[in-house]
Amino acid sequence: MDEEERESSSAARFEEDYYTFLNIPRNASAEEISNAYRRLSKCYHPDKHTDPALKKDAEVLFNRTNKAYEVLSDPHKRAIYDSLGVRGLETEGWEIVLRTKTPQELRDEYERLAREEEERRLLMRTNPKGNVTVNINATDLFNRYSDEYNDVYSDVGMGNARNSLFSSVEVSGMSFTQSIEAPLTLKDTALLGGELGIKNGIGSGSINFSIRRLVSPRGWFEVQAGAGNGPTLGFRGYRSLTKRIFFNGGTVLQFNPNEIRPGLVGTLVMQLDTHTIGYLTYRVGIQSGMNTTIVRSTPHAYTAFSIEFALLRSFVSLSYTHKLEERQLELKGYVKLGTFGWFVEYGAEKKLSKHTSVSAMVHVGTPTGVSLRVKLKRAYQTYTFPIRLSDEIFPAPVFYATVAPLISWVLLKNFVVDPIVRERKQRDKDKQREANKRMKLEKQKEAKAAVDLMKATFSRIRAEEEAKRGLIITKALYGRFVYPQDRNSADEEMVGGQRDEIIDVTIPLQCLVKDSKLVLHNASKSQLPGFYDPCVGEDKQLLLQYLFHMQTHECLIKDTEPLRIPKPSHRVNTT
Repeated sequence: MDEEERESSSAARFEEDYYTFLNIPRNASAEEISNAYRRLSKCYHPDKHTDPALKKDAEVLFNRTNKAYEVLSDPHKRAIYDSLGVRGLETEGWEIVLRTKTPQELRDEYERLAREEEERRLLMRTNPKGNVTVNINATDLFNRYSDEYNDVYSDVGMGNARNSLFSSVEVSGMSFTQSIEAPLTLKDTALLGGELGIKNGIGSGSINFSIRRLVSPRGWFEVQAGAGNGPTLGFRGYRSLTKRIFFNGGTVLQFNPNEIRPGLVGTLVMQLDTHTIGYLTYRVGIQSGMNTTIVRSTPHAYTAFSIEFALLRSFVSLSYTHKLEERQLELKGYVKLGTFGWFVEYGAEKKLSKHTSVSAMVHVGTPTGVSLRVKLKRAYQTYTFPIRLSDEIFPAPVFYATVAPLISWVLLKNFVVDPIVRERKQRDKDKQREANKRMKLEKQKEAKAAVDLMKATFSRIRAEEEAKRGLIITKALYGRFVYPQDRNSADEEMVGGQRDEIIDVTIPLQCLVKDSKLVLHNASKSQLPGFYDPCVGEDKQLLLQYLFHMQTHECLIKDTEPLRIPKPSHRVNTT
């Protein structure tokens, strides 16, 4: 386990383990739970301590003991705790759960309540989505000029050459789209969206408003209204017909000064197998046509094959994406052939973080020529930069469109992305380490208070065991042991800059002895009373030396290994 994994998993190690705190197995009976509770209550009850400082510590530990007993002695709460941990007990709404439900039903109920909490949270905010597209025309960079033009241009100074280089790249168009979702109730959602664009000096825009209502768990209905190139009114709906067949469709009316143009679209979706879905789409009116698409998606690849017949244009296309999960990289390819011509696209998409990704796609075809599309996704915002390099297919623009993104990514990754990622990871690790440090100090303080409260019980149990020559814990150490390779070194406690990180747990273990026996279960010992984790994320051991019938015994076990002593195999040969 590397340092990052240890830091990320350390928070879970501090979660309360009620079974280990009471030192009982996870399948403990009600009687075992009661006996463990009574044993700890005798030690931690505030009335048994007259010292004000000890009394205050006793109240804290006694409340923790009561909490553990309250959860484990109640079959309903215990089932929740066994399935979901402490977070399940803290979820609001459990009062509506019947006590006859099974642990699996309780888990389902918890997930349902969590979804309702998420829905309530969504009611308090919108869900914005935006897209910014900047069209760049750089075809002049690769145009072939006549020799006469080159001769004239060669007489111009270098300063004018640089100005001409920059002037050959221009922004030919821009568009902005933005939408928000405003949940009105758990079933009704309002959506507002707009688009504003400009191309070759001509601007256009539109705005759309719709209300969606969840009719049932199997379907929804939506009413749309818009304005832009004339008013529009539309209706859309979705319905789950069976477990494998779905339908969505709608109609739209576009109002022009001289006519009303109706449009109708419907899509039938069928799940063919676990990874394959088929789509059949039919359009009437605006852009009439029929489309059939087969999509197959697996954890390692995505493939889509499509055929469309339409009045204006028909085509066949094939798209393939290879997913490299470990590298968070996707390699993409797309081929399209139709009555309008053909084109090929290839490129890659790289995930930079949980909410950010960047992609670059090279487009080569006729009559579109050569272009490069760079896209940046950040949460709900998308920024797209289509760069038109050539109106015809030449080797130079294809080469530069392919190589330039690779070189740019290498430079960007080494000098911008990696430093930012390293800084963010280090910052998160420092925050987690600081949080762990504070929690460790709290647990250390609690363990010290528990040991102080145990001293009277420790003296009584030890005296009883000594009187009958029973089980006496002489030494108990818990933590990480570093064993020196060089016994002649000046400091045997340090090896390679590392020291033992251990705590003395002799008193807590002696207090767990009952009838000359000590039983520890298969769980981390750091949750036992009087214990704490001295080295979070590291492998720990328990070193134990004890007397039984006045014979010396010794053993060394792993942190989560169960223990039952005394054992004849632990006897030390003192001859």
